[in-house]
Amino acid sequence: MQYDRPVPQTQIVPDGQHPPAADHGQQHPIGLYLKVWGYLFVLSTLSYLVDYMHVQGIVRWTLIILFMLLKAGLILSIFMHLAWERLSLTYAILLPPLVLLVLVRIMLIEADYAYWTRAIFMGGGG
Repeated sequence: MQYDRPVPQTQIVPDGQHPPAADHGQQHPIGLYLKVWGYLFVLSTLSYLVDYMHVQGIVRWTLIILFMLLKAGLILSIFMHLAWERLSLTYAILLPPLVLLVLVRIMLIEADYAYWTRAIFMGGGG
């Protein structure tokens, strides 16, 4: 039996090089995941201790948000494999939320300006 077109062959890889990750899958050492799990555990414990020690005010929220962002960064980079992805894919995932945060901050500045302008010149806030 003869085919009209050639049968595709496997990708030829030069000596000393490994085939692409799609051919055999990426394998990361279990120690890496256990280390990240340990870091996540420590950051969660620190976040809990901020509440347990009754830290109040801006320091409390700064610490909680800092720990939250560190945990999210670890999860994104290791468990979602962004540390090994192309930079364009990383930008596609991380850039839109950062742009939204900047836009929300601009809206907060404008709202604060409008509130205080009304409070000063019109005698009331709302």
